[in-house]
Amino acid sequence: MKRVLGGISLLLVSLIYLAPVLFMFIGSLKPDADVLVQAGSWRALWPDTASLENYRNVIARVPFGRYLFNSLFITVAIVAGGLLVNSLAGYAFSRLQFRGRNLLFAVVLALMIIPLEAIAVPLFYQVTLFGWRDTYIVQIIPFIANAFSIYLFYTYFLGLPKELEESARIDGAGVLHTFFLIIAPNALPAFASVAILTFLTQWGAFLWPLMVTSGDAVRPLPLAIATFHSLPPLQWGDIFAFGVMMVAPVILVFIVFQRWFVRGVVATGIKG
Repeated sequence: MKRVLGGISLLLVSLIYLAPVLFMFIGSLKPDADVLVQAGSWRALWPDTASLENYRNVIARVPFGRYLFNSLFITVAIVAGGLLVNSLAGYAFSRLQFRGRNLLFAVVLALMIIPLEAIAVPLFYQVTLFGWRDTYIVQIIPFIANAFSIYLFYTYFLGLPKELEESARIDGAGVLHTFFLIIAPNALPAFASVAILTFLTQWGAFLWPLMVTSGDAVRPLPLAIATFHSLPPLQWGDIFAFGVMMVAPVILVFIVFQRWFVRGVVATGIKG
């Protein structure tokens, strides 16, 4: 009975979280006139007539393909660069001994509590001096190194047996050789967890692209949907269709890496 009640409770909580996504998906299949009219009843979760007209409207009204490419390129570049930089930093803090190591790691931990909003203005001024505004670089470089990702790699590497590295060093392997051929293959759950968390964070980034971009050329999806919302005529069916196409890649990434993500969560002790 306790297991049944627990399962029912989890199902109800899941439905609460899924309801907005389901409402958005169903609304994207409805004629625009029916999207908000039925919002106050259960009919909102079931379309009387379903079509892909709203999706065709989005593609016809704005360069959605360009926005999608921008978000994919920026996010994948940040994830790939972040996995390399942050994993090497986490490994250095967990295994290497060098002067100032503890102080430097304390600085990294302190950076975890500083939000982007606190440094956005000076960072904006700095990238303006570099001439990076309205480019891909300005949306990628500042976010490759991440204190939280370094900490996750650090905690995971601490749990790996040191015998792996000792055996590699006996065979004459250097630090980088040991890391890439011995440590990294044994830390795939940590890599998957950091990749998913970074992807989710950067895919929905809004404030920084709003500050540093001004045209469609490098505009990502979060900023594009905000602009699309103000583009006349206001059609909620089209907006919902835009939202579905924006959320779909995130869901796909999580489904593909779900098994590794769960293993990484258990191994690194991520809470919440």
